[in-house]
Amino acid sequence: MEPETAPTTPADPAVPVDVDFPHVLGVTDAQRTLHLQGDGTRVLDLASVSKPLSALGVLVAVDRGLVDLDEPAGREGATVRHLLAHTAGYPFDGEAAVGAVGAKRIYSNTGFEVLAAHVEEATGYGFDEWMEQTVVAGLDLVDLEPTGSPAAGYRGSLRDLLAVGRELLEPSLISEELWREATSVQFPGLAGILPGYGRQTPNDWGLGLEIRGGKSPHWTGSRSSPRTVGHFGQSGSFLWADPDQGLAAAFLGESRFGAEHVRVWPGLTDAILERYGTAV
Repeated sequence: MEPETAPTTPADPAVPVDVDFPHVLGVTDAQRTLHLQGDGTRVLDLASVSKPLSALGVLVAVDRGLVDLDEPAGREGATVRHLLAHTAGYPFDGEAAVGAVGAKRIYSNTGFEVLAAHVEEATGYGFDEWMEQTVVAGLDLVDLEPTGSPAAGYRGSLRDLLAVGRELLEPSLISEELWREATSVQFPGLAGILPGYGRQTPNDWGLGLEIRGGKSPHWTGSRSSPRTVGHFGQSGSFLWADPDQGLAAAFLGESRFGAEHVRVWPGLTDAILERYGTAV
């Protein structure tokens, strides 16, 4: 078995990251870690990078026939699919609806909390226990703490995020058919706000995963393929997987998301893709 992480060596120099705060960075293909800068075992807040992990837990329930993507969930007219794709009309936080179901993309923590409660009812397990039994055990994660809000409360390490990145490149927890659906645009054409980057038209999302598409500005790079999926968090974290390049990358830092991340992340992604990408 390949090791989960591989330290930077003189033959594999550091990818330049022009920030003045402590951080860790890793790159993987579908089989093994290609590059690691910093302590890959250090546990930090994931913030909204919790969402793609929670989404994997939901999709396992779908794959096992315990939940259906198009069954009712949450407010009237909403389904599991709407909740995963941020189209159920819930606000960022709070219970009161702020839009019609399916009308626009409204990024919502509440939607993921409603979703976790729905999965609890369907499976008979607390959502944290379900995550432990399916995602943590299924991917041999070591450090992930799937407690607190499934929208933004998890903590984890870079090595675990890279394992999730490999899952986003080549699925093992769910069927390839469901993986293709999860990484395809749901409710095409909807506009919405991408937090930190403003209004995007369209604001494409899959099932719990943001899809890069043609968004500009964006936190990934100019070399990123439109099929790139992932998420970033207010803790200053990101996880992306670019199936056309055969790569995934993750970043964790000690500074909360802000102007420095907006400035640095696209160039960092381009440097990763230039060095390790497979696309011609």
